[in-house]
Amino acid sequence: MDRYELRRLDYSLSEDHKDLQAAYRQFFDTHCSIEVVWAAEESGYDKSLWERLCAMGASTMALDESVGGDGATLVDLTLVAEELGRAVAPVPWIDHVCATRLWARLGGVDPEAVEGTQLLGFDSRVEATPGRRLIASAAVADRIIVRDGDDVVALSYDARPERVANLGRLPMAWVDPDSADQRTVLASGPEAVAEYARALDEWRVLTAAALTGLVEQTMTIAAEFAKSRYTLGVPIATLQAISHPLANMAIVVQGGRNLAHRAAWFLDNEPTERPELAGSAFVFMAEEAPKAATMAVHIQGGLGVSTEAAATAYLVRARGWALAGGDPADTAKQIGRIVADREAQSA
Repeated sequence: MDRYELRRLDYSLSEDHKDLQAAYRQFFDTHCSIEVVWAAEESGYDKSLWERLCAMGASTMALDESVGGDGATLVDLTLVAEELGRAVAPVPWIDHVCATRLWARLGGVDPEAVEGTQLLGFDSRVEATPGRRLIASAAVADRIIVRDGDDVVALSYDARPERVANLGRLPMAWVDPDSADQRTVLASGPEAVAEYARALDEWRVLTAAALTGLVEQTMTIAAEFAKSRYTLGVPIATLQAISHPLANMAIVVQGGRNLAHRAAWFLDNEPTERPELAGSAFVFMAEEAPKAATMAVHIQGGLGVSTEAAATAYLVRARGWALAGGDPADTAKQIGRIVADREAQSA
């Protein structure tokens, strides 16, 4: 049997994977309580949390050793993303990771970006339309990596763009590449465009993993409430109207996790074999996360819709995070084109 063949179908975690995930779960449990999340809502960013996360090695781990990184796989990164989503952490780690990995593949990356002392933004939209665009981390990024036609460029501004209020509570801002104070072309041509497309797939996989962690924590919040809330002398968790939706959430978590791990493995090892997987993971979680978070709010009733309830914080991010990449329907259409082209070639 080929050494990769089993891993194509087996998404179980190794002991090293489990240790990595446990370490980041403990980190976010310690440093990212729901109070920290609420305190950062005005800016969408907690600088202290970002610095602690980078000190943990979350920025360097994503890159090859040849550029000063630790050589983590994309599967490793999904485990960190899942814990970030579980904590709804107010840090643009996914954007930064995708941008630094892209920059490194294009021929080199600033050492400050590797360490995370220079924060990179990333335009995660499917369609690279020219002109002004909303970018999720632009309000706090030191440089922003975008595609402009056949060029991949790094933009910087003397004064950072003003944050735009948004459902996902992200440090989102409008960016116009033509008005940047500094514009550096990192690469041009078909190869540069292809590398940018790969970075978009990595962003989709990591966002899907983050939404998986978000859903699992939302499910936990709802389940704990349902076990302690009684009606007619029994916990409401025993009622089918409650227990069945909770079971559906568990199915979504496991399905999303397996799909994200599979997409990450193929991107790392056989990127041309199943190019639709990254988009599929993203679209699945973009559709299912808001449903699960909405149900969690319903289970908690009046408490769930209150602004001080954790479930509300999870609901708005479940709806808003996926929209940072534009309309998920655009990704769904892209998946359709990939599958249709493959079928036409095999006919």
